[in-house]
Parts: sequence; structure tokens; C-alpha cells
Amino acid sequence: MRLVETPLGPAGVHRDGPDESPLGTLVLGHGAGGGVGSADLTAVTAAAAGAGWRVLRVAQPWQVAGRRIAPAPQHLDTAWTAVLDAVRPGLAGPLVLGGRSAGARVACRTATALGADGVLALAFPLHPPGRPERSRAAELAAAGVPLVVVQGATDAFGRPAEVGAALAGVPAASVAEVPGDHSLSRAPEAVAAAALAWLADLAAVRS
Repeated sequence: MRLVETPLGPAGVHRDGPDESPLGTLVLGHGAGGGVGSADLTAVTAAAAGAGWRVLRVAQPWQVAGRRIAPAPQHLDTAWTAVLDAVRPGLAGPLVLGGRSAGARVACRTATALGADGVLALAFPLHPPGRPERSRAAELAAAGVPLVVVQGATDAFGRPAEVGAALAGVPAASVAEVPGDHSLSRAPEAVAAAALAWLADLAAVRS
């Protein structure tokens, strides 16, 4: 793991896949309740790296420091942006940002400013459980780049149909339904397959 200094302390960057990739780089962030070793992030990393993508998994400073509670969203964005600024000079090709849950939100909020070519959102928390009126659909719409949301069929933070409705009218946006809940731990191979299919389509369009 490489440590990268940010305004909130050091973040960690785990690197997988080839040193140089014509396909590009996939940067993934973790959720508020776990780290970069979650089942879905691990499966997507292995699949994407195996297909020839360079994959960087970013551990936020609060995780590296061993704290249990994530900071406010703007702080997550600040640390994430600092990491991208630090690693970007060594990257070539398309840049895809992504992550699970809170990490997916960060990717959506920062995609345009960071010049991303796409966003891969795993288990996007569209709303708190039982509170659909507190929708975060605006974050999905603000991504401004091709976007896919890989969502568990029984996700209490927003079922695939709800996410699909939130994406209505958003250009180049789609939702892929997979078995399981918000953890996406029931069928990580299905999560990886959905992510890899979308990445292949994105690479084909860009080539």
C-alpha cells in the first residue's frame, strides 16, 4: 500500500493490474462501514485487473488512521481529490472513478471536476432505509459522465427499480441488478460480471 498525503492525513492506495494499461485506470473508494477489502470491491478489482485495467483502491484517511466513523461528505471529497491529484500524473488512458456506497457518492460528486471518463457505482445509497423522501438522486445526475449503478435486488437504501427511476433522463446512465442486499456480498461474482461488462462497453466506445 502506498501512502498519499491529503489535508485530512495520509490515505492508502492499493494497486492491482498492469503497470501500464491501454484500457485505462479504475479508481475505487470504500463505504462508510468497511474498507477496500469488501467482497464487492475485491471481486471487481480482481476481474478488472484480470481484464487488463489498472485498478487503484483508495483507503480514506479515517480508515488508515483506524477511526470507526467516517467524516462529513465534503471531507471525503477533499481527501479523494488529493489522492487523485497525486496519482494522476502517472496515469495514462481513460479514467473511471467508482466505489461502493459512500465511495460511490464521492465518485459521482467529483467525477466532472476530476475529468473522469465514467463512474462505476456499487450499492449507491439512494436514500436512508425507509426514508425515500431523502433522495440523493441529484448526486447521480451530477456525475456528468457515463454511469452505471450495480445495485442489489433487496437493497434497503434503494432497490434497482428506484435507482432506475432516479436515472430517468440522465444521459448514458444505467442500472444493473444483482442478487443480494446493500452489502453486495451474496453474489460478488455477479457484481464483478456486471462491472466488467460495463467497463468493456465503455472501452469499446472510447476506442
